[in-house]
Amino acid sequence: MDNRCHCAPSSDRFSNPILYNILSQMDNSKPNQNCLNYNSIPHRCNCELRRTVCLKRPSEVCKEASAVLVKTVHFMKNLPAFNQMPPNDQFILLKSCWAPLFILGLAQEQVNFEVTDTPADSMLKRILLNHQESPDMEREQPTMSGVSKLRSCLKKFWSLDLSPKEYAYLKGTTIFNPDVPYLKAAVFVEGLQQEAQHALSAMVQLLHPGDQERFARILLTASMLQSITPSLITELFFRPVIGQADLLELLVDMLFCR
Repeated sequence: MDNRCHCAPSSDRFSNPILYNILSQMDNSKPNQNCLNYNSIPHRCNCELRRTVCLKRPSEVCKEASAVLVKTVHFMKNLPAFNQMPPNDQFILLKSCWAPLFILGLAQEQVNFEVTDTPADSMLKRILLNHQESPDMEREQPTMSGVSKLRSCLKKFWSLDLSPKEYAYLKGTTIFNPDVPYLKAAVFVEGLQQEAQHALSAMVQLLHPGDQERFARILLTASMLQSITPSLITELFFRPVIGQADLLELLVDMLFCR
């Protein structure tokens, strides 16, 4: 699959003539310095792969997302088996599973959101900052492609219409992942995951005795969670709230604050 962007940057020269003229003058006046190269400037891209987006209603959606994140951490803290593990294993599992758990929380809480194109001010910002990279430009920005994956995953879960207990056991199978590297209690974690899967299977049979394929559909849908990056979740839902703070550090503080 060709993942390259095929949008032509040259067309931006006509849609942004003023900025282009500024850049051209800068290139002509300082040929021997590290001037800003127009081709290195992120251009307005219309393909989903690189088209950057942000929340249309950030104040409302970020508030809902923050509430889901708090519930996610509390869910982990209230699991006796999780608290029995070594602190370092707890940290490793938190780092690996917080994003999938959060997405399950979005699905369970029926959080809906809309996105819009990110304001195209990066060229002017870099000129005013004298070519210095701003923190926002250094981080990976949410793209329409990533958001489409997230929406597709949420719609799949909504179509399954999981019960609260199905969600709870599915979260258990997500947290206790023995394949995460560097776990000291990997065998213990594997046993917990198997218990959660058996409990989920039994609950599915109890609630939907006539649907023999439901359990497999749930696990198949859950596999989509791994295709959604934590950076997408962080930048889309929490960067407007936490600013330059490290979200993982905040999660660790929440988890280990007794």
